[in-house]
Amino acid sequence: MAFVLTCLFLSCYSVSSVWGNQHSDTSIYLDNITRILDRLLDGYDNRLRPGFGGPVTEVKTDIFVTSFGPVSDVEMEYTMDVFFRQTWIDERLKFEGPIEILRLNNLMVSKIWTPDTFFRNGKRSISHNMTTPNKLFRIMQNGTILYTMRLTINAECPMRLMNFPMDGHACPLKFGSYAYPISEIVYTWKKGPLSSVEVPQESSSLLQYDLIGQTVSSERLKSNTGEYVIMTVHFHLQRKMGFFLIQTYIPCIMTVILAQVSFWINKESVPARTVFGITTVLTMTTLSIISARHSLPKAFYATADCSLPFALPSPFSALIEFALTTSPPCRLTEPRRKAAAMKAAPKR
Repeated sequence: MAFVLTCLFLSCYSVSSVWGNQHSDTSIYLDNITRILDRLLDGYDNRLRPGFGGPVTEVKTDIFVTSFGPVSDVEMEYTMDVFFRQTWIDERLKFEGPIEILRLNNLMVSKIWTPDTFFRNGKRSISHNMTTPNKLFRIMQNGTILYTMRLTINAECPMRLMNFPMDGHACPLKFGSYAYPISEIVYTWKKGPLSSVEVPQESSSLLQYDLIGQTVSSERLKSNTGEYVIMTVHFHLQRKMGFFLIQTYIPCIMTVILAQVSFWINKESVPARTVFGITTVLTMTTLSIISARHSLPKAFYATADCSLPFALPSPFSALIEFALTTSPPCRLTEPRRKAAAMKAAPKR
């Protein structure tokens, strides 16, 4: 019995000693990280950019699109949900310690300098805050900073609809620094022009368009306050023809063909030909005016679907032909022709 009690005592003592050592090591580790963070922020002025008064600050960017769309033809705008990533080097935040990367939350963002990036052609942009601000912030030992935000961006997309509904568009997204000119901040693509903007296949399921690709570029803009770097992404869209074929063009073709059938109806069948002609004319009017253009802006120029109104004369001319053949003058001349034919016939 004494032996059992001795073994239990020794086991409990060893467990408590191990737990105490682990707790002590964790406490020391946390104290070291806290001291590192306090030392980084000691004397740090977040009002000044890295290298203020010296070399230009380079901000490397890349974009991951989690959802693209919808695209509005009427408002000429599009919406997308993205992870917007920015990377730069701040020599003031170099550190040495037991960890290579400090993974911090959004509370640290307000304490250091961050680029004043804004979207030049954005109409409405939302930074997600549920359940907490959707921001990722990391500091590497060499002072490199990674700052990622989840944003929903609503941007304008200029469209030329001359080829509608066989048209394609390049919707731009332009961003850059709001206050810092090119002499202080430059933007570059982190992964090069081919891989800096990622759009997974499942993120671009649009009803009216196919997202066929994206291209990136950069340009310089001169204004009264200086020269700025503008980063641009073009999302290339191609309209899907299926809806317009089923809802507009195929019914239009069938209606034009049906309008010609009225010529085979006996001209004495006045009710049948009247209903047939009026119905085809009204159908063509509905297709050409309402069906194809109700979701488009009122453009001042002609579009490719203007061929639909030119199909209207076919059923309309069929109705006019019926009206002429059944008019009173035609009805009066018909008996006269029969009488003249009987008189001219030789008598037996």
